[in-house]
Amino acid sequence: MTPNPTDPQPTETSAERLTALEIKASFSEDLLDKLDQTIIRQQTQIDALISEVLHLRQQLGNPDPLARGNLRDELPPHY
Repeated sequence: MTPNPTDPQPTETSAERLTALEIKASFSEDLLDKLDQTIIRQQTQIDALISEVLHLRQQLGNPDPLARGNLRDELPPHY
């Protein structure tokens, strides 16, 4: 006897399919949570890097003549 798709009683096959879908949904939710955490971590790193770049740009924009030191200190080590 073929199961009727409008039958209110789910067949064993339907129950198995529902269980498989629930498992997939659970794994998908877990993966989504992990991806969210990765994005949050990466955004924090990006913010820190942007701050560092801005800080370095400010240092280059306002060179301190006393901070340069001696010209001999700027020569490559093979001289």
